[in-house]
Amino acid sequence: MSTMKFCRECNNILYPREDRDQKILLYACRNCDHQEIADDNCVYRNEVHHSVAERTQVLQDVAADPTLPRTKAVTCTVCKHPEAVFFQATSRGEEGMTLFFVCCNPSCGHRWRD
Repeated sequence: MSTMKFCRECNNILYPREDRDQKILLYACRNCDHQEIADDNCVYRNEVHHSVAERTQVLQDVAADPTLPRTKAVTCTVCKHPEAVFFQATSRGEEGMTLFFVCCNPSCGHRWRD
């Protein structure tokens, strides 16, 4: 990935720009006419790393989310509470969507998938 690039002529930041005729990525100065060909086509990369505790907290908090749908058609196998929040998401290593349930009992928070 590229770092910030600066103009050799005036030391301002070079911004990515596309040359549609030649189909190449350029870095161009907005202050002067200096341009240079990009050595890498990756302009920006955002890597998000979550800790295990952070992911667990997100799943526990969904039971209190009023925007998520709730159902009384399932019962928690741990505390026998008759209500759960459900949502669809992708599971690690699996293709397609999985239906997840989270118990609405604040003292339980058990989660399972269908």
